[in-house]
Amino acid sequence: MEYQGIYGNPRITKALHRLSDPDYHVCEKTVGRYMAEMGLRAVPKEPYVITTDSNHSLPIYLNLLDRAFNPKIPDRVWVTDITYVWTSEGWLYLATVMDLFSRKIIGWNMDKTLTKELCLVALNRALNARHPSDQLIHHSDRSSQYASNEYIARLEEHYIQISMSRKGNCYDNACIESFHATIKKERIYRRRYKTREEATMDILKFIGFYNERRMHSTLDYRSPNEIESFINVFCKLSLKHPIKQLYLEERVVLAREAGLVLFNYWRLGKEAQPAEAPCQVAIIPANWHNGNEAQIVHC
Repeated sequence: MEYQGIYGNPRITKALHRLSDPDYHVCEKTVGRYMAEMGLRAVPKEPYVITTDSNHSLPIYLNLLDRAFNPKIPDRVWVTDITYVWTSEGWLYLATVMDLFSRKIIGWNMDKTLTKELCLVALNRALNARHPSDQLIHHSDRSSQYASNEYIARLEEHYIQISMSRKGNCYDNACIESFHATIKKERIYRRRYKTREEATMDILKFIGFYNERRMHSTLDYRSPNEIESFINVFCKLSLKHPIKQLYLEERVVLAREAGLVLFNYWRLGKEAQPAEAPCQVAIIPANWHNGNEAQIVHC
């Protein structure tokens, strides 16, 4: 099955709305009742386990993020953390880096030992994939891996602002904690891995599924790649047309090297509400992701 038995009734309802006839409506309560009758449910969460060891003498940085979990543009806040996976060969450690704007996993690494190199490889993958500016905030917990001299030097080499959670406060890094909870309840806890290699390959498949297809409630039940592809459309559109300002309600997006672009990227198809004139406004068709192009109009 496409969703691999991991969706509860809210996401199944959203999936039905996107796949079915627009004149056909089904509510979340009805879907939940049918799922209960069929014995279908999402995998429950396992108890939370704290793994961070902040008892070290390395420098600690202030919490610059301060739980501002909804940056308005890509590559302004990255969050990162470590979790662990049991296999018959022993523990496998997973380090991930997430861009908070789209909730996309942009860096990852797995190893049998919990070292700073585990996190450095994940960070390097993210840096090579994104090439961020000096406006980026990198947020982590206070563990020795992230506070190590080598890790801090790598961040400073790219002029990245360093932010760390307060001691013993997992909610300061809630978004990446939530991803690790998701991958465990939707994939890892449903498997019994014989080898670390088997676990590694399965986790990589889930990360690909998560980025490309998994509906995210924070993104109005769209996937991270779907949100980022929409941003890329506007970057190209802004370079092709001299758009100075674009308004559609809530969010603000700075199209790289293309000026200020404002739009509500998950309530598509709504009327534009320009706040200043003169300007140009892009009217986004609700089915933009099916190949339809945005229309440029003057106001």
